Amino acid sequence: MAAKWLWIKTRGTSESVVGYLLVMAAAPSGDEFPIGHGISMRAATRVWAYIGLNSFGGPAGQIAVMHRELVERRRWFSEQRFLHALNFCMILPGPEAQQLATYLGWLMHGTRGGVIAGSLFVIPGFFAMLFLAAAYAIFGDIDWVAGLLFGLQAAVVVIVLEAVIRIGKRTLRTRALQVTAATSFFAIAVLGVPFPYLVVGAALAGWLFGRTRPNWFALGGLRSDRNVDQRPALLADDEGVTASAARSALRAAAACAVLWLVPIAALFIALGSENIFTQEAILFSKSALVTFGGAYAVLGYITQEAVTRYGWVTSKEMITGLGLAETTPGPLIMVVQFVGFLAAYNSPGNLPPLVAGTFGAILAVWVTFVPCFLFIFLGAPYVERLRHNRSIAHALTAVSAAVVGVILNLGIWFAMQTAFGTVNQFTFGPLRLSIPEIGSINLAALAISLIAGVLVFRFKVGTIKVLAVCAALGALTSITGWI
Repeated sequence: MAAKWLWIKTRGTSESVVGYLLVMAAAPSGDEFPIGHGISMRAATRVWAYIGLNSFGGPAGQIAVMHRELVERRRWFSEQRFLHALNFCMILPGPEAQQLATYLGWLMHGTRGGVIAGSLFVIPGFFAMLFLAAAYAIFGDIDWVAGLLFGLQAAVVVIVLEAVIRIGKRTLRTRALQVTAATSFFAIAVLGVPFPYLVVGAALAGWLFGRTRPNWFALGGLRSDRNVDQRPALLADDEGVTASAARSALRAAAACAVLWLVPIAALFIALGSENIFTQEAILFSKSALVTFGGAYAVLGYITQEAVTRYGWVTSKEMITGLGLAETTPGPLIMVVQFVGFLAAYNSPGNLPPLVAGTFGAILAVWVTFVPCFLFIFLGAPYVERLRHNRSIAHALTAVSAAVVGVILNLGIWFAMQTAFGTVNQFTFGPLRLSIPEIGSINLAALAISLIAGVLVFRFKVGTIKVLAVCAALGALTSITGWI
């Protein structure tokens, strides 16, 4: 009967194996929807697919698309309910836009709704990045293709700098937060402190000092620049989550934990700790747990591991991966898929390189995003209690400040790797400095970065257009022999 019920409930939808297992694990005996409404699953799925295909421009642009479609256009959620959900997702590790889609989908249609919304936010970008990663691995040595990627690398330097300024203005509201960011930058840039330690240290500082000096880590709030829409929403602010929906979410969280951890354990047992797939599963699982501040922040940690420790990819390839992630729909954290593909493609073992690369890409995305579903389903029933916990909020405010320092270090590192052919490492006791050779400067890269800076800061041109212009300039410099 259970199998028949599940077939009836899921036929006609596009749910994946993950969705199938989550629905089976979470299916309650009563109403599974957290909040009552009249929105059909078919209508909601079409909207989530549209949002997934149009989720360009990083978290800000992706959240803006969701706000326009769900709050302004269709009025499924009120302004306040949408912002409450976003506040919850902002304090979780992982890409907040994807988690916001998952959470809102869960509010509307329970576990199935959350799986569909979160999956459709990722699937278009997954296939786009898989194609681009394979194309890069096969054709990356062709001159004009290398030129396109060269232009993207030069543009990414400016995009990361713009992210530092944007996030810093929003986050560094007090002197204590500014000191936290500066300390974080010094720790990772000069002392080489791993990113997870910075997250833990900042969280402890925010929690401890926030109790005695709450003004040091002033709590920020999201504010809408628009006038509050007074039209009634289909999912009103005062509607609570049903008990059956809460139990369903917890069962789904348990299923996510199994889907996340069992494959890692199986790889470890079957292939050993030194196998490339086992190492990828462990690294990207750890990065999923410390992705506070979005892809720019965790990219510093992944760079430390993938480039410096494991040698899977080069510094130039990391920059290329971020540039490609900027041009595809979905979260910027999809850069891990690019790294996972190249790591396995370059060390395929007994597998054909493309097969190994594809499996590495799938594995990277799996262990990155399954925890995102876990966090949402685990925390969603208690979101109001968590949102009003000031100690946790102070801790995460400090983490947000530390992330600014990490992103600044990432931007400087990108700039040196792009603008100079040789960057030397010097060690003085515990201090570690990266100093470029002036004679190795790449004038073409510097020129393209300057053009990108003018487009971004002077003319406020969108990210996709900036990347397109810089890619074209890179191809031109390659054809003319300037690089």
